[in-house]
Amino acid sequence: MCLPQTVGALQQSFSRRDFFKLGAACAATAALAPSVSLAQAGRTINAGMIVDLTHTWGLNTPLFPGSVQPTIELFVSIAQNGYYGNIVSYWEHTGTHMDAPSHFIEGGAYVDQLAVTSLVAPLCVVDIKAKVAAEPASQVMIDDLVAWEQQYGRLPDGAALFMNSGWATRWGDPAAYVNADSTNTLLFSGFSLEAVEFLLAERNVVGIGVDTLSLDYGPATAFVAHSAWLGAGRWGLENVANLDSVPPVGASVVVAPTKMAAGSGGPTRILAMY
Repeated sequence: MCLPQTVGALQQSFSRRDFFKLGAACAATAALAPSVSLAQAGRTINAGMIVDLTHTWGLNTPLFPGSVQPTIELFVSIAQNGYYGNIVSYWEHTGTHMDAPSHFIEGGAYVDQLAVTSLVAPLCVVDIKAKVAAEPASQVMIDDLVAWEQQYGRLPDGAALFMNSGWATRWGDPAAYVNADSTNTLLFSGFSLEAVEFLLAERNVVGIGVDTLSLDYGPATAFVAHSAWLGAGRWGLENVANLDSVPPVGASVVVAPTKMAAGSGGPTRILAMY
């Protein structure tokens, strides 16, 4: 944030013409910065379309049962203080968020320790909406991955693989999103252990994502998919949004989790580009 006195000092030090030249130079540098960074990283992203795969979260956000609801308290206001800000308290795994390896694995990488090269990846989307329409508590199976590859080709090395079950349409209704039955069994989809083991053994995927509350499907009695995937040092994303708006293959994704020291994950902005 630029303080008024900073701008004043600059205006006193430079002529009006020099001041505007400096502003134009800074703007040009800022415009070039992303391209330079990507070029130095050795990768190019074409961004004719940019899709936000992130849900907006707040006080009425669907959460995994037992999680603590977030609180938002006004701290300063423009009317009283000249600027606006809140004190926010939330469980790390709120909203669209990342699971870092440390979430399930003792000694696993914290979210701030993840290699940034794993956070920019080719995006692949496996659509299981037809299965979920018949059985909400479905899983991504090896057969789904084989069928995807038969249609679109082998999963690219370094890819991120997201499951599209159509669940994001329920986000505005927490009860429907959690979808607990009369026995409190949660009925939503996720990755099967077999699919996770296949991806780890046979493919080079850096991260997986789901548009539901959990990498493991709702009825799971143990977090087997979580443990296997995070145990291999990979990241997972939950509550991904807008997957109907990106192609099954051909997009790139930028995953930007909160970089908190010793964090087990955190709210994450996810941008798909194609």
